[in-house]
Amino acid sequence: MDTAMQPSGPILIVDDEDDLRNLLDVNLRREGFDTRLAATGTEAIDKLREERPSLIVLDLMLPDLPGTEVCRRVRADPSLRGTPIIMLTARGEEIDRVVGFEVGADDYVVKSTFSIREFLLRVRAVLRRAASARSEEPSHDAERTLDFGSLHIDLAGFRVFVADTEIALTATEFKLLQTLAERPGRVQSRGTLLQDVWDMAPDTNTRTVDTHVKRLREKLGEASSFLETVRGVGYRFSPTRR
Repeated sequence: MDTAMQPSGPILIVDDEDDLRNLLDVNLRREGFDTRLAATGTEAIDKLREERPSLIVLDLMLPDLPGTEVCRRVRADPSLRGTPIIMLTARGEEIDRVVGFEVGADDYVVKSTFSIREFLLRVRAVLRRAASARSEEPSHDAERTLDFGSLHIDLAGFRVFVADTEIALTATEFKLLQTLAERPGRVQSRGTLLQDVWDMAPDTNTRTVDTHVKRLREKLGEASSFLETVRGVGYRFSPTRR
């Protein structure tokens, strides 16, 4: 494993299916990651209190607490809210992805189309984004902001405001908005965004980009008009479109 991407804590795997939980555990350890296991939401919360993980791999359907509720509790805890979460689900409908992202998941893996290779790629990509956010040092972004009408993006503070009201974004949503806003007027294909925001191959068969843009628009409210869909291509940040 790349030492530059060495996580600060273990990866917590939360799934009530023994076979899948053990499969993920074996493969993550084979790649050099430290892991912790939990079969229920309650057990996961207990382990979260014991030590802060670098990443949570969280099943959407657990026997006690839903994965969405565990996710909400993580995002509500100031000491844990920055912990990246990859949601696991047995279903791949858009509504499941939207619900997962709505409560703060950073990525989404469907069990029915499960691939260890893709899963490990997603783990590495999420950890790289988290490491990049943690290691951000004062540089050209220090005290730099992006302002478009009512939309204010504080790059150094990783904060977004719409009409002076702070909008709570996940690390991935912030990165997506920043990437688009720093390229105003330029169309960004889904493949380009997958590479630049998710650090994934541009030909990855996923609707991750569309789902995140949809959720980002909902959060931005009156400022959502800045995000323009270019049919058949991707998205564009249009600062003059109001």
